Amino acid sequence: MTAKVALPAARKTVQQELVEKLRHAILSGIFLPGNRLVESDLCNSFGVSRPSLREALRRLQAERLIEIVPNRGPQVPVLSWRDAEEIYEVRELLEGEAASRCALLISGDDLGALRASLEAFRRASRASGTASELISTTSDFFAIILRNCGNKIIEETLTGLKARVNFLRSRSMSLPERAKKSYVEMAAIYNAIKARNARLARKAAQEHVANARNAAKIAFRMHEETLL
Repeated sequence: MTAKVALPAARKTVQQELVEKLRHAILSGIFLPGNRLVESDLCNSFGVSRPSLREALRRLQAERLIEIVPNRGPQVPVLSWRDAEEIYEVRELLEGEAASRCALLISGDDLGALRASLEAFRRASRASGTASELISTTSDFFAIILRNCGNKIIEETLTGLKARVNFLRSRSMSLPERAKKSYVEMAAIYNAIKARNARLARKAAQEHVANARNAAKIAFRMHEETLL
């Protein structure tokens, strides 16, 4: 038998850490939609060079978390409610299909991983976890479903929307009790997948997206009212 070799965990590069810090600042609301990102200020705040910062900004631009505006430079884009609605429409279609297919295809190991990610989200929601904890554990849960849906195009499409979906999650999760309700909805998805019931898995996933859309709409309205 060939002995298994334990490989050391890869250390994050300074570039990766910078991207994650900037992504967190945007998703957590430190940088708000419409805010300009002044390069000199960011270099001083994060202690990085301008070339490193610009490379990080290019990566976030590819995720659609920032946009480069001619004669103004980088800024956090304003996501309109119409944009959000279109994202939710795509999610409802594709996440429903992904959950349905996952119920028939998921391996025993990944079913265990799905259960573990659901439990991690439960702990974060019951303990009033930070927004980043709630978002990351939710994202992990659905990433496992996508990985097991047997359709790379569905996975690639929804992964491409990940940053904007997480932005919307940060809005909807800001509502009182939304995280606890999300747990109930995610548990229903898990239970349907565990039972290998494709129809119920699709229904539970679509209901979760519909409820998330309703919560985000309320959060958008509340945010607009604060600007008046």
